[in-house]
Amino acid sequence: MPRAVYNGALAILLLAAGILPAAASPPRGIPQLRIATFNCSLNRPDEGGLVRSLSTPDDVQARAVAEIIRRVQPDILLLQEFDYDARGEALRLFQTNYLVAEADGLKPAWFPYSFVAPSNTGVPSGFDLDHDGRIGGGGDALGFGEFPGQYGMVVLSRFRIDTTAARTFRKFLWRDMPGALLPDDPATPAPNDWYTPEMLAVLPLSSKSHWDLPVIVDPKFTLHLLASHPTPPAFDGPEDRNGRRNHDEVRFWSDYLAPKKSHYLRDDAGHAGGFAGKAFVIMGDQNSDPVDGGSLHDAIDALIRDARIDGSFVPRSAGAVEASAVQDGANASQTGDPQFDTADFNDRVAGNLRVDYLLPSKGMRVCGGGVFWPRQSDPTAKLVWGDKPPPSSDHRLVWIDVSADGARCLPGNDPTASDPSHPGH
Repeated sequence: MPRAVYNGALAILLLAAGILPAAASPPRGIPQLRIATFNCSLNRPDEGGLVRSLSTPDDVQARAVAEIIRRVQPDILLLQEFDYDARGEALRLFQTNYLVAEADGLKPAWFPYSFVAPSNTGVPSGFDLDHDGRIGGGGDALGFGEFPGQYGMVVLSRFRIDTTAARTFRKFLWRDMPGALLPDDPATPAPNDWYTPEMLAVLPLSSKSHWDLPVIVDPKFTLHLLASHPTPPAFDGPEDRNGRRNHDEVRFWSDYLAPKKSHYLRDDAGHAGGFAGKAFVIMGDQNSDPVDGGSLHDAIDALIRDARIDGSFVPRSAGAVEASAVQDGANASQTGDPQFDTADFNDRVAGNLRVDYLLPSKGMRVCGGGVFWPRQSDPTAKLVWGDKPPPSSDHRLVWIDVSADGARCLPGNDPTASDPSHPGH
């Protein structure tokens, strides 16, 4: 079952300290919302490592991640590659030691509500899924990871998450998706046989999980967060097992939204069928660029162009354009517009790509947004520029501002701004 966490004790402490506004309930009317997704790379190589890292306010990477969040000030935030622990200790420490603690005059980022749940990453399958001749290790887990919960997800929100109506699809089997692109063993004449029937009986579609989380923004307005983090389409062989799984993990949302296609889906509580709400935003690191990179592009292209989705606004940054030019390598042969890139990958192999998405449903007006990727000359460049390791993450925080009623935008939002790397709120 999903584990939902309401940080009630934290909220009380913040109220007492004067950090959290007393009126934490949704305001009257339907507000403009800032929604963000961030593959923050707060993962550690061993179980419990993230808790140890965050137990003091001295972790340099966590400070950089937190500063980005505090500068953008989202109302709803999906973090990926945040190691899961059943008690939610890492999340509590990140909030208290990094998001709301005193920090160079930065405004605290308070989130009284959160949601965490188990991930398939690092959960042993009992089979040699990667065909390396041995059973064990990240390649043989239900989702790649060296321990259960590595590279997990968490949602932080300033509005109440309706956990009783939340749906998770962590256990849905890949084989049960109609037309699944199951990988083929090129060494045999049989089709789609990389995995044996016994393997397919335990192998889920989702490498982490797929979540449908209703957020009560206003008594008259509920926004569903459709969150996921598909496996990267790499680190495999000619069978393309990761590329094919990535394709079907992305395709999941197209099927979930389609009444005539979603009948086969069953969530972890045993409830069948697809989306039953109204407003939604698909969010997360989909690990698939629409035109560049090694993914099977048709799944992400179909999602962006879905009739129920407004994919017309694409967050961008000036820093991504600069990075593509100065890093060269694989970037030079790409055909996609670099201003839309959201991740800074190895320039000898993949180059920079657009892989992190916020795709709202039609009917919500996008008032602005961007990618936190400033130019090198900017004072905040130290938060993202550099590598081995990067200061924060190889991904960038992506945000959009939306007007839930489809009509009103707050003054100062300009979706056509030349450099949206510095958000106002």
